[in-house]
Parts: sequence; C-alpha cells; structure tokens
Amino acid sequence: MAHIRAIHRSVTLVTSEFKLQNSVPVSCLPLPVDPLANCVMLHVGEMDKKPSVFNLTLSGLEAWSATRKEPRYRAKQILQWLYQKRISRFAEMSDLSGRLRADLESEFLLEPLVCVRKTGSRDTTQKFLFGLRDNTFIESVLIPANPALYGSASDRKTLCVSTQVGCAYGCKFCASGLEGWTRNLEPGEIVEQVLRVEALSGEKINNIVFMGMGEPLANYDNLLQSIEIIRAPWGIGIGSRHITVSTSGLAPRIRGLADQPLQIRLAISLHGATDDVRQAIMPINRKFNLAALMDACAYYCEKKHQRITFEYILIENVNDGLDQAIELARLARRLEAKVNLIPYNTVQGLSWKRPSQTRQQTFHRAVRKEGVDATIRLEKGHDINAACGQLRLQTMRDKNFAGSYNLR
Repeated sequence: MAHIRAIHRSVTLVTSEFKLQNSVPVSCLPLPVDPLANCVMLHVGEMDKKPSVFNLTLSGLEAWSATRKEPRYRAKQILQWLYQKRISRFAEMSDLSGRLRADLESEFLLEPLVCVRKTGSRDTTQKFLFGLRDNTFIESVLIPANPALYGSASDRKTLCVSTQVGCAYGCKFCASGLEGWTRNLEPGEIVEQVLRVEALSGEKINNIVFMGMGEPLANYDNLLQSIEIIRAPWGIGIGSRHITVSTSGLAPRIRGLADQPLQIRLAISLHGATDDVRQAIMPINRKFNLAALMDACAYYCEKKHQRITFEYILIENVNDGLDQAIELARLARRLEAKVNLIPYNTVQGLSWKRPSQTRQQTFHRAVRKEGVDATIRLEKGHDINAACGQLRLQTMRDKNFAGSYNLR
C-alpha cells in the first residue's frame, strides 16, 4: 500500500540529517532515502481507512471490547500497553488473547508518526516535522523551560503541539496559514505528537501548549478528545493545569470551553489592543471583535476562577506603539489577565520585523506601569525558525525534498 506506513520496506534505512539555515543539525529517525536524490521518500496514497487506536478513549475501548464479548477491564489492559509500556505492535500485547490482538490489528492502526525533519537550537529547543498518512506535514516544538515561560518551574519541559494541517484564519504574520488549511487533525494525531517527541527526545514532557499549527478551537471536538487522553491517568497523565489552549479568538468556542468540566488554562492570541490594529493583522477580528472576545474571556474567567494570558507578538511599527501598550493594559486590567510579550519571529517571505530591544523594553515598561503583570518571553528557537509553520513551509517549498510536489 502506497502511503507513509508502507514506505519501500526493501530500501536500506539510514539516518537522515538536515541543516536548515543556521540551525544546529540534528539526526531524525531512520528513514528510507532515495539513493539517487538522497532525500527522504514520502509516498502518496489514499489515507488508510482504519482509525488510529490512539483516537480511542477508555469508554470507547470499553464499548469496542463489549462488542467482542470481552470484559471491561480489557480496555485498561490495552491502554496500559499503549501509554505506559509504549509498545509499537499489537502482537506485543502479550496478556491479550491471539484473537483479540488479531481483531485490534484488523480494525485499528498502531503506527508512530514519521519524523521527517528535526532541528535543534543552541538553546536546546527542538523542532519536529512529522509526516502524516496522507502526505501532509505538521510540526511540534519541544521548548526548554525557564522561569519566565508562563511562570513555570525551571525544570519543566513544554511541548507545543499542532491541531490542524495548516490554518484557515490567515493571521498576516504567521507561517502556518501561508499554504492554506488542509484538514483537522484526528485526536490520535494530536496525542501521538506527545508520544513521539518523548520517544525521540528522551525527555519527559510535563506541560502541553496548544499553540502549534492551526486554530485549536476550530477543531473543537477532536481537541477535547485529545485533552481527555492526554490528561487521563490511563492515558499520558499530564494534569489539566499543565495544559494550555491558545485561540485567536473564537468567542463562542471560548464560552463552550468554559462550560467544560476541565481546569485547563486559556491563552488569547491578541496581538492588537484596538480593533483597527488587530483587524489589520488578524482577519478573525472582523467576525469576533475585541468587545465580543473580551466578553467571552470574562465568561471563561468567571466560570473557571482562573487568570487567562494575553499573548502579544510585538511587530515593528504595527502594534508596538505606546498607544497600544496603554490599551493592552486596559484590556488586561479588566480581566486581571497576565500579558506575555513575544518579539516577532521573522518568517521568510513576510516583511514583518521585530522591534529593537529598546522598543520592546519601552513597551514592556508602559504595560507594567499600568499595574499589569507582564513579561517579555525569553526567546527560544529563533536560530531554527521555531515559530509555528516555518519548518513545514520550508519543506513544502523545497523542490529538492522528495515528494514535495505531491504533498496535497
């Protein structure tokens, strides 16, 4: 079958190494390489119709087991093999009957995401590009902790995960949407990013931020299902308060998330403190303006009794003026929100630039002077273009990368 999981088994597996611009080259998984082009081989084919076993929750597996006249505890046994023992084949589930293992094999996929490229920053940030079964790409970024990142402890390992292939929301400064939106990720494809990065990096991830490619709340049902698996004791086991969902501002979905029995954290990709500035760089503001967004955020805060975070990318001569700083502080004070200022991470092909250090500090002081808890995020991964969508975009536009002509 001509898709990623059946890539030319007869081709010798070698370690592929990539170096993008000034990044420190880091080896990826052993991957099939075209001996003529010296490139990773990705093959086009219809996406397998079988669902991933990583899509399933405990209740889903219990229901499936019941159809096989198996006791309910079989579901927990299967999940233990997947998430505690991290096996890669159904045949390894040795405490299940041969018939049940065969049924699992016939109905579900159990395959790791394929790591296509991996880059490592001098600050130890690691970026992973994964190939999916339909020859599309997503990114995940493993971020080394520091005390300034969301106020977390210094030993925390944060993974930034994607929820969509591409993005339909067209933020003018972002690489994720430059090639448009392709599809939503399945719950298992979201969950697998955590499993694969842990396996590839050897690091234990204890903090998840849904700030990668795509708008998480536009993939709402799959997002919630993936969070259930990530936080559950029978799943990956990362607590709700260590999970942050970031949104560009889908106000109705923010309200819906507030009504969920979850204590996850919320971050708002604000990036403009007035409607005119925000609308110029974030088209979503035409549908849900700042007034609608702030009302939804207030509802979330009231329901959850939590502080939210405003993410604010500083872009030179766009949103970095003192007038924006004062308006940003006003919005933050209303909700007692924290403000995370992020110097713009340059994207090849876009004209936006980050402000000077002096201008960043001036903006920061102006916000804090208004009584707001604000930090400038310590830069991570700038030398490997770690902002969401950049590695995928480079790969899709790389004519030397095998399969780049048929990714869609």
